[in-house]
Amino acid sequence: MKKGEQYTGTVEKLEFPNKGVIPVEDGKVIVKNVIPSQKVSFVIQKKRKGKAQGRLVEVLEKSPVEIDSLCPHFGICGGCTYQNLPYEEQLKIKEGQIKELLNSVYINRGEKPSYEFEGIKASPNQFAYRNKMEFSFGDEVKDGPLSLGMHKRGSFYDVVSVNDCQIVDEDYRLILTTVLEFFKDKQLSFYHRMRQEGCLRHLLVRKAVKTGEILIALVTTTQEAEVLDGLLGDFTQALLNLEKENCDDAGIDKSQGNRKLTGKIAGILHTKNDSLADVVKSDETNILYGKDYFYEELLGLKFKISQFSFFQTNSLGAEVLYETAREYVGDLNGDIHKSEKESVQDCEQKQGNGKKDKVVFDLYSGTGTIAQLLAPVAKKVIGVEIVEEAVEAAKKNADLNGLDNCEFIAGDVLKVIDDIEEKPDLIVLDPPRDGIHPKALPKIIAYGVDRIVYISCKPTSLVRDLDVFLESGYEMVKATAVDMFPGTGHVETVVLIQRTNG
Repeated sequence: MKKGEQYTGTVEKLEFPNKGVIPVEDGKVIVKNVIPSQKVSFVIQKKRKGKAQGRLVEVLEKSPVEIDSLCPHFGICGGCTYQNLPYEEQLKIKEGQIKELLNSVYINRGEKPSYEFEGIKASPNQFAYRNKMEFSFGDEVKDGPLSLGMHKRGSFYDVVSVNDCQIVDEDYRLILTTVLEFFKDKQLSFYHRMRQEGCLRHLLVRKAVKTGEILIALVTTTQEAEVLDGLLGDFTQALLNLEKENCDDAGIDKSQGNRKLTGKIAGILHTKNDSLADVVKSDETNILYGKDYFYEELLGLKFKISQFSFFQTNSLGAEVLYETAREYVGDLNGDIHKSEKESVQDCEQKQGNGKKDKVVFDLYSGTGTIAQLLAPVAKKVIGVEIVEEAVEAAKKNADLNGLDNCEFIAGDVLKVIDDIEEKPDLIVLDPPRDGIHPKALPKIIAYGVDRIVYISCKPTSLVRDLDVFLESGYEMVKATAVDMFPGTGHVETVVLIQRTNG
């Protein structure tokens, strides 16, 4: 194989997260954005140390299980990869990927996998499951009309207007369409990343599944500020009009009918961001309407969420994920056996006045969701998180839920755990995508706790860390995959790790 040569082949399998393995005469080639059993043509992009990567050119023959995606943007938008597969096939692929990765920890050590793999848990909703979207302003083709949506697949610059996106509900689509139509004829430019010029950057929309509250943030640079300031009043009113029966006054094309938001707008914000990086961040945020936060509920707990608060993007899926983690922790206590969807209050009532003598460390605690779910069955829960805003939110949420046995500390896990006087009985780990810092792992292991629950959003990082645990006298007892992101290649994993007698 040589770079630039074109081949055809049939996809043998998918490796996490989206790597199609295609056997060819000279070996195997990795090609993204394919599904098993498709026959495809591809061009070799890289070849190094016997490994080759290719770029998909064309699907020559569909997979026998392939379906037509319900989303008209699929294949153009870079957001989803599996929407041309039935959901049960998506789950089958992800389950196989996670099991293969976890098994590899043992196989690479010359051992037989001895843990219990509990399969994969589906998301309660396959579509309209996201509670947060960051849409980008741009154009779909160079010097084309203004668009607002997601980056085109394989492109850093082109933006596809995803007004029919299926992983969000109708309120997101209505807000996106309204904002796009409002700015199309306002003579405001979008921010060009290469030229570092322009005004409109992003539209952030968050919506609570349980309360229905919506937070909307328009993110711009400070360029063209005078023109923008004169429009913000009308912009705000256009969004508020969406709560009325007749939405045509909001600037929506009449052909779309008189649609109305099903949720309630809690706040509309204007966020200024002059950063060179293409990320949603705030140099300054002003409230145009309402407040700068809203409330969501999970498993009987209430959470206050702001514009940049970390919160799982699939609320109902998060209940499945955290219920699974709490079940694993319950096994550690040996005295909590709960049913699916049992609330924190139910769990606490079942615990009654019984033993609550466990100290739990929730490392990489975010806004304290897991810590608060465990607090009713623990003596004390200590959460450590590097993002200060998340720590402040965790403290407020604990007060909101009447939990007085939670302590949240701002700082890097690597450094903070050296200064904590308490010793944990149990540890819950929920690190970012890159996993646990290599220097923090030995410190965590040195506590010598009997069991650890590890929640991972990137199984390849989990596998790397698991190998260290196994080298240090731990074993994997059981594991479960949880599909938080239907239509995509991403998946969460929950693992129970136990110290061996040796």
